[in-house]
Amino acid sequence: MSVKAETARKVKRSGGKRVLTFRSALKRYWVLYLILFVIMAYYCLFHYYTILLGIEMAFKNVKLGFSIADSPYIGFKNYSKIFQSRDIYSTVINTLRLSVSRLIWTFWPPIVLAIMLFDLSSRAYKRVCQTLVYIPHFFSWVVVYGIVYAVFSSDGFLNVLISALGFDKVNFLTSPPKFVPLLVGSQIWKGVGWGTILYFAALTNVNPELYEACKIDGAGPLRRTLVVTLPEMLPVVSFSLIMSLANILNNDFEQVLLYYNPSVYSVGDIIDTWVYREGLLNYQYSVGSAVSLLKAIVSMILVIGANFVSRRVSGRGMW
Repeated sequence: MSVKAETARKVKRSGGKRVLTFRSALKRYWVLYLILFVIMAYYCLFHYYTILLGIEMAFKNVKLGFSIADSPYIGFKNYSKIFQSRDIYSTVINTLRLSVSRLIWTFWPPIVLAIMLFDLSSRAYKRVCQTLVYIPHFFSWVVVYGIVYAVFSSDGFLNVLISALGFDKVNFLTSPPKFVPLLVGSQIWKGVGWGTILYFAALTNVNPELYEACKIDGAGPLRRTLVVTLPEMLPVVSFSLIMSLANILNNDFEQVLLYYNPSVYSVGDIIDTWVYREGLLNYQYSVGSAVSLLKAIVSMILVIGANFVSRRVSGRGMW
């Protein structure tokens, strides 16, 4: 059979559409395949390979001066050290307390702020407001802590104002009951504006005719939000909730390390700071890898469970 006849036969089988084989596609788009190869090599080398090394370290006794390959396997002894530690249970409780507080108080403010910004009638004023709420995201936690210290320290602005009013000063930075609200509050201030981007993008795809129909039916702003805005945002909200559950054990280590001090260790010592102290400062690298592996397993279970519940309740999920 000639080449033209074979090509015609393939076109006929494909319903009149020309079939592009992998060899011809590689010859035609080799530049794009080369770029894709570089990207895949990067992820395989610097992400997936390091994950495999971390899993291997979790079951080895890696010491300073020895490579991972030269270190002996010790099975589950690293996990025995973790659960025999006298501080691990308090750090887990502190991590869950802080994570749940973050999830509750940082999840819904971006949704509310996105709806408020979307309902602004003036485009110029809307852009100004968006710019102002985005700016704190670009501050590092060092800068944010400097601002928090200037406001909440014993000689800060707030305590100066309290003293001027005749009240006693409040030790915000060294008070255990105020430590978690201070962490969560500063994270809300830093991330609420940036968190609106995803929701604002979802709102721009809402059909304006739906709002017009609600106005004709006499629905007010609150009713329009409940009937149109929130249902249209539900897929994005479900996605954000699932991703938040995946990171429920991953608190901002840099923020906690900057904020906490010996006075608030009872509520501020979390899993990440425990790994930093035991894994790096005490040179127990394998123990730190074992904790990271446990966190990854718990996060994967939470993601799968949240996706299952989301699909059963709302009919939508990540996959």
